[in-house]
Amino acid sequence: MDSRLLISLLKAEVIPAMGCTEPGAVALAAAQAGKVLKKPIDSIEIIVNANIYKNGMAVGIPGTGSTGLEIAAALGAIKKQPEKQLSVLAEVSPKELTDALQLLSEDRIQITVDDDKSNLWICALIKAGSDWSRVIIADHHTNIISIEHNGEVIFSKLSDPARQAVDNRQVLRGSDITIAGLIAAVEQIPSQELTFLLDGVEMNLAAAQLGSARQLGMGIGHVFAEMQGQGIMADDIINYAKRLTAAAADVRMSGETVPIMSSAGSGNHGITVILPVYAVAERITCSKERLTQAIAISHLVTIYIKIHTGSLSALCGCAVAAATGASAAITWLLGEDIAKIQAAMKNVIANLTGMICDGGKVGCALKLSTAAATAVESALLAQRHIIVPSTNGIIAPTIEETICNLGKISNPGMVETDKIILKVMLAKGAQKSVS
Repeated sequence: MDSRLLISLLKAEVIPAMGCTEPGAVALAAAQAGKVLKKPIDSIEIIVNANIYKNGMAVGIPGTGSTGLEIAAALGAIKKQPEKQLSVLAEVSPKELTDALQLLSEDRIQITVDDDKSNLWICALIKAGSDWSRVIIADHHTNIISIEHNGEVIFSKLSDPARQAVDNRQVLRGSDITIAGLIAAVEQIPSQELTFLLDGVEMNLAAAQLGSARQLGMGIGHVFAEMQGQGIMADDIINYAKRLTAAAADVRMSGETVPIMSSAGSGNHGITVILPVYAVAERITCSKERLTQAIAISHLVTIYIKIHTGSLSALCGCAVAAATGASAAITWLLGEDIAKIQAAMKNVIANLTGMICDGGKVGCALKLSTAAATAVESALLAQRHIIVPSTNGIIAPTIEETICNLGKISNPGMVETDKIILKVMLAKGAQKSVS
């Protein structure tokens, strides 16, 4: 396995994000469309696939005190800074917020769902009189595939093969890729070539420290910290991982203007991939070089799983993908035994596969705390030769077969479930608007 390709993959998939990545991607599309139009906005139309809508409905938007895709789209179009990628919503000025809220109050922003789009899809259409611009993002949160201005295509990855996006994930797509081979490849990469991953540790740890100190979002991390201080909750290695992970999620999902290092297109994945591994590394006092390699393993195993389950689905990716990646890395930290690493991964998948994704919101902090605890518990159990047998459910003899089964559960298995989840959420929104 080519180490250069693995490093390129990590640099493409591990990027800073401000706020939830789904509203961030909508803001990015609107920012690019606004930059092309260069005129005062009359209207903004955003069309998204169901999972983008689901994940953006209730999540806090940094610097606004508001939630939802509408405010994200308005701010993106006003800021006109697509070069900031998923950090386009950073540093919202009072005037930008006032202008965005005015667009909302005048009902100039429309968000609709395209049920025919199963993969990630965002179309931003901005109009100013007879002028208009349209930008489309597809498959990945930052993958702009088309830019139009008044009917003229000024950029298209569809019509120009030279502009086709490089598939950095190709290195993990082969049928011959194994978890053992992936970890062995990471072990061969000099740790100094992976030091950029420590930026994510510092970034997400800072969010966790803020969430522990202040009651943000649901305040789960803060309350965990209080209970640990009072002796109600033990400050052991499992609960330390839970507290850090929940606290960072509290900060992110409440819309604080705090950057998060994402993984595989998700800030919450980044939190779950990094912080439980950091918590264990700190408590067992391992070197920074070893932590760096463990974080790389956590990211890459998570990306490998996401290739099978899809970018967005009815399964909670923080549980079934990121926690599984974290458990692999934690078990590696505890002894580098590949059989135990695979056992820990199977334990997580057997435990958490039923956890659904019902959108991004402050309650995600609970799911992330569960995912973090399970990642650490599964690693500790694997060290003691506890493994869910292959006769159980979707668990197969090999970890690769197990992950393939997990992918089948996600798609096509839970496609209908995803539709029902969205219908329930939309019905709630309709009831709220009526009341």
